[in-house]
Amino acid sequence: MTAATGAALLLAGCASDGGSGSGGSAPDKFSLLTPAENAIIRDELTTLSKNQCATAEEALPLSSETVAQSDVVQKITLLASQDALPVMFVAGTAQVKPNGDLGKGKLIADYEQTLKDLGVWDDILPAAASTVKSAYGSMASLPFQYNIEGIFYNKKLFADNGVQPPQTWDELVRAAEKFKAAGVVPITEAGSQGWPITRLIGMYIFRSLGPDAMLAIQKGEAKLTDPRYVAAAKAVADLGAAGLFGEGITSRTTDAANAQFLNGQAAMTYNGSWFLANLNDPQQNKVGAENVGFIPFPTVSGGQGNSGQWPANAGAATALATRSYTPKVGDWLKCVAENYGSSVLQNQGVISGFRTNQQVSNVPPLTSQLQEIVSKASETVLWFEALMDAKTTSDAQTNAALLLTGKMTADKYMATLQADLDQAR
Repeated sequence: MTAATGAALLLAGCASDGGSGSGGSAPDKFSLLTPAENAIIRDELTTLSKNQCATAEEALPLSSETVAQSDVVQKITLLASQDALPVMFVAGTAQVKPNGDLGKGKLIADYEQTLKDLGVWDDILPAAASTVKSAYGSMASLPFQYNIEGIFYNKKLFADNGVQPPQTWDELVRAAEKFKAAGVVPITEAGSQGWPITRLIGMYIFRSLGPDAMLAIQKGEAKLTDPRYVAAAKAVADLGAAGLFGEGITSRTTDAANAQFLNGQAAMTYNGSWFLANLNDPQQNKVGAENVGFIPFPTVSGGQGNSGQWPANAGAATALATRSYTPKVGDWLKCVAENYGSSVLQNQGVISGFRTNQQVSNVPPLTSQLQEIVSKASETVLWFEALMDAKTTSDAQTNAALLLTGKMTADKYMATLQADLDQAR
């Protein structure tokens, strides 16, 4: 199915709206579709279904399925065209925006109004709600994971090699060069996914040009081809050219990158607080949680941004199908809003954008550190592609591998994205 055909079918499905529930009838299960690569949401909802949300589960049983992150947009487009969207589902950022296919088609609910009607809107942290609205243009997602991002580092490798945690980009590069010389992978990322690399580009831009740098691009007040924007792509490309991501960066998967760090083969990884689930699992973390530190993305010399401006997001968009909403779905949402924050922190050591309404015991130290950062953060930034359309986002991530291997220059990389943006306007 082509994109054009999918969009047409999707809109046709919108026009046939005949009532609540998929196909015009109330759902007989609380169907959930989440990314295969991230089990946090589905695992926690399963736990809640057996405990605090057992009553909601009995009335409307949870039914969980997965989809590969790379297939999300295509899968959701197909399901929407077939009038078969699950009750709650992962979706592409562009799809859930007010001008996206799902947003325009009124196929997804406004969680703010829904939760207000249920009397549980206050269970969403204000900072998390603000981040969701900034990213998607409305409360189109729930903050199952309220993530801040930064650099996790191996304290033992740093100490053994006489390296201090870097506070500036230049210090980061020097540290990475020292680790490479010592036979340690300096920085591991899931290069095959694209987005971990574009995160670095975006953060360099924010540190160099300030927190509104990408908003200026969206408004047409600046271009990605401007020298200081190109400099960000070149800085990251230079890391690749110098071999500071280690061998095979462009084919490295999320699991492989995580394993490299957790097995003690890599000194650093830029990641988000969702990584705490891996770090807090002794079966995965062979270096020991006590040997892992966390620092903000470093400052850039002469830059207008600062390390107190934390990159934040609320995880992949997790939308609610408008036509599936019934009082039984509402009971599920109310239970989740009241219990998810405490449950996921207690069981997985994961920070969310929900209030912790129950006491949580034995929170791991690193989790406490990040939770404190979240509570005190006064200014946040989004990610590189947050304000981009679907095609520009796709090209940014797909071409990241070419940028790292020198097959595409920083100038060409940014020019390609700017051309996409111009065409989308």
